[in-house]
Amino acid sequence: MALDSLTLAPLYKSPDGNGIRLMAETSKKPASLLKSLVPSKSKLTTIETKRILSVLDETIHKVELVSLLSSAASNNEGLEGMLGEDIMKAVRENEDLCQQLLDKVNYLQDEEMRLQEKEEFKDEGWFRDRLLSIQQQKSHLLPLRQQIKESTKNILRLLLNNPQAARLLQMQSLTRSAEAQSFIDSLIELRGFLFEKLLTSPMEARDQAHFIQDVTRQHKRNQEVIDALESELAKSLKNRDAEVQNENSVIQDLKTHLHQVLRFSENNLLRTKHEAEKQQEADFRASQARVAKIQQEIQQLRSQFHNLLMENREAEQALRKDEYEELDIIHKEEKAQLEQLKYRHNALVEEFSQIRAEQEIISKKNLEAEEEMMRMVRAATLIQAVWKGYLVRSMLRSKKRKRGKGNAKVKKEKAKKGKAKGKR
Repeated sequence: MALDSLTLAPLYKSPDGNGIRLMAETSKKPASLLKSLVPSKSKLTTIETKRILSVLDETIHKVELVSLLSSAASNNEGLEGMLGEDIMKAVRENEDLCQQLLDKVNYLQDEEMRLQEKEEFKDEGWFRDRLLSIQQQKSHLLPLRQQIKESTKNILRLLLNNPQAARLLQMQSLTRSAEAQSFIDSLIELRGFLFEKLLTSPMEARDQAHFIQDVTRQHKRNQEVIDALESELAKSLKNRDAEVQNENSVIQDLKTHLHQVLRFSENNLLRTKHEAEKQQEADFRASQARVAKIQQEIQQLRSQFHNLLMENREAEQALRKDEYEELDIIHKEEKAQLEQLKYRHNALVEEFSQIRAEQEIISKKNLEAEEEMMRMVRAATLIQAVWKGYLVRSMLRSKKRKRGKGNAKVKKEKAKKGKAKGKR
């Protein structure tokens, strides 16, 4: 059945494919609630169950290979060197047969659609003849389908005999169509369900049935409680609707009262606005009279200001002449003082430059003396270190000589004692 459903090319034309998982998905519910639903076994123990599962795995493997035949035919140049000439030849023949079947099926569908559009002529002879010819052509499709099945089986035999070619073909899984991938996912889901059923023993199946019955009864009780709560909710909603209607009536009364208040306030506003306009006109007339009077006073003050300004200018010119003479005398005196200060400044600058040169000479001499002192200190330190090292080495040599002499004496005494014992 799996091979029959994938013999047509449209099932594996578009690219869509991911790695398949042959493991049953674990439940996300708490383990305490689903403990009775989880099988106690984790592996199949009987030969029959293993055979059933191996048959399903083999079917999934074959379906994966068949769903990639169209992509292999479209990419024959890249895969011919890897899959081999026999396999590629069989794939091209299968692709040609599938294309022929698709063309014929599309042609027959178009003919049927044309006949459906002309259904009002179904009683005429030409309509019946065309319908009969379409049915005959459909009957001729059966041998072509059988050829496609045999070609597909032949390709599968070649691929199963060449595992390396099968693996190379499976690497093209990204070119698998969405329909074929969905069918493969369904088979994998069926495998997981069947694997779980095969792991379940009769006792576990009975426990699962009891558990499901308990859950169903609990669900019924919960549904009754939910129905009661829903009825209470409906009653409370009705009461709320009544309260809302009462509140709406109160709101409507308040709106009418507010409308009356607004009308009264508008009338009052118009009246006050009219009175304000009258008052504004009276104030405008009075302000115009005050402005004319103020303008006359401004004109008089301007004439007075002009007269005072002329008088002050004449007095200012006289004062400026006197002040200019005084400032000229002061300027001449300050200029003479400035000349004296410049002469003193030049003398001080010369003295400062001489003092600075002397200080630089003294600082250089001090630096040279310090460097000489540092060299002498380093030399004295080095001489002391060499002398101390020489003293230490000479002391160590004398100690080693004394130790060597003492060891020789001890050895001689031991040798004499040994000889005396031997004589005795």
